[in-house]
Amino acid sequence: MTTLARWARAEWGALYAAARRPLVARRWRAVPMAVTAVCLTAVLHVVHNQSWGYQVVQNVGGVRAQDPLWLALLRTPLSLFVPALDLPVWGALAQILLVFGIAELCLGWWRALAIAYVATLAGTLYARLGIGLGPHSPIGLPASDAWVVDTGPSAAVVGLAVFLGRRYRAYVTASVVVAAMVVEVVLKENLAGKEHLAAIVAVLVLCAVGELRQRRSRDRTGSGSGAPPSQS
Repeated sequence: MTTLARWARAEWGALYAAARRPLVARRWRAVPMAVTAVCLTAVLHVVHNQSWGYQVVQNVGGVRAQDPLWLALLRTPLSLFVPALDLPVWGALAQILLVFGIAELCLGWWRALAIAYVATLAGTLYARLGIGLGPHSPIGLPASDAWVVDTGPSAAVVGLAVFLGRRYRAYVTASVVVAAMVVEVVLKENLAGKEHLAAIVAVLVLCAVGELRQRRSRDRTGSGSGAPPSQS
């Protein structure tokens, strides 16, 4: 086995094994949520580009920091599937199919969707916080960003990618995703890039909480095993 193959096995072996089992057993029936997400995103993109459909999509899935919080929260679930108009939709569809599909195979559809929602919601709430802090704060935003539409599915894709990397020990992959988002902010310094970083922070907090709960569970199991405590 070559050095590259050994590295790939160490980096992606656990993720590959977790995704392969349900995919071999059920084929595309194993990823109904990911397929639905791709179809819904494609439909919203087509409608969004129609003269009669632009405002319809904005009313049901367009989230801006200027919106009342209750309205933003109401629109956020569907905003996961509203692609940015200035980016190629095929790239967004491919990312959703790949990342949402792997997440659904490894985590189950409801857990994958919940993490995607948390990542998107973190970006949405950060935008409000950043505008409140103002452009002079290191994590602040200019007031003009209140009119910018949130990132859509990209924050969810980034969040899921980092979560999977952490959970299945693909640390280099997760680090590359984080580094790419940092570079995006440095080069562009736009709202989308900073929302991606907010999504990453939220997902890393979820990972830390999950790891802490597992550690405490192992400690309780060990302490209740009946074995005598070690003495120094």
